[in-house]
Amino acid sequence: MPNQKEHSYKQTALPNIVSLFCGAGGLDWGFKNEGFKISLAIDHDTSAIRTYKRNFKRTKSIAADLNKIGPLGVLSFLKDRLEFGSRIGIIGGPPCQGFSRSNPLASPNDPRNLLPALYVNIIKELQKKYDVEFIIFENVLGMKDKKHAEKYNKLISGLIKLGFTVDEYKLCALDFGVPQKRNRIVVSAMKKGKGYSKVLPIKKTGITTVREAIGNLEEPAYFDRKLKPVEIPIHPNHWTMNPKSKRFSPMYTSNKPSRSFRRLSWDKASPTIAFGNREIHIHPEGKRRISIYEAMLLQGFPNSYVLEGTFSNQATQISNAVPPPLAKSIAAAIKTSLLFK
Repeated sequence: MPNQKEHSYKQTALPNIVSLFCGAGGLDWGFKNEGFKISLAIDHDTSAIRTYKRNFKRTKSIAADLNKIGPLGVLSFLKDRLEFGSRIGIIGGPPCQGFSRSNPLASPNDPRNLLPALYVNIIKELQKKYDVEFIIFENVLGMKDKKHAEKYNKLISGLIKLGFTVDEYKLCALDFGVPQKRNRIVVSAMKKGKGYSKVLPIKKTGITTVREAIGNLEEPAYFDRKLKPVEIPIHPNHWTMNPKSKRFSPMYTSNKPSRSFRRLSWDKASPTIAFGNREIHIHPEGKRRISIYEAMLLQGFPNSYVLEGTFSNQATQISNAVPPPLAKSIAAAIKTSLLFK
């Protein structure tokens, strides 16, 4: 018969995490730092998985297309990591470009918009073999727009049908210690009948300006195919594009707004870090674009974190990431709900 201490531990142990669409691991970092064990992480981006393996050495991370492997593929990977019947939580945010308001070509028929339905189907399959205690789903605000509302509503109704109590939040990274005006929808779903309290992410104080985040950094290295890692100062990701455009000249003036030339202000928060082709924000001094490392700091990543892949790979990874401090607050709220009913 187990002693009281062992019994108490088993009763309060946190569920293991399954991370879908894990990307570079911003959301996962938050859960790991709140004491959750991440058993499995999956993303189709091979460079993101290289990043994940570097920063989450104890997690089984797999480069696979969830559309292709489907729910049964996820189950086959997980059964090698966890015994059937284990308690799990499922976290993730499918690619958001099809829902994004900043994407002028966003369409309700974008195939990426089917991924929330796949997310629900994976949960349904894992429920057959595992005790799914909670779900976290993150995406852009545009997912709730009228043209996408049907898919969003199906996500919510699907989670309710699977036996979860669902709450929806509009969260801004700036309210959680991240110097960035990044608004996102976060859906939390807790298993019904367990007495779990409402998930309430608590706002945190922290740095609020670009200056506080990157004001003391020395100049980065400039991209060159012959550039060696040892030539990049401070951090392996402190590199940026060569400032070739005439707009980087001190003589250039224009009041015309441009998404591709969005200049940061030292004493304000950064706009959303969401880079497309040549859309990396301009450094406050106006002479160059910010480095990947500077973007990481504006996302709230710790300086020990390193992104792998080409320059373009890294820009994509940091754009898609959930800011780690925001992720940590979400994870803390989940833990509170699980442990303090």
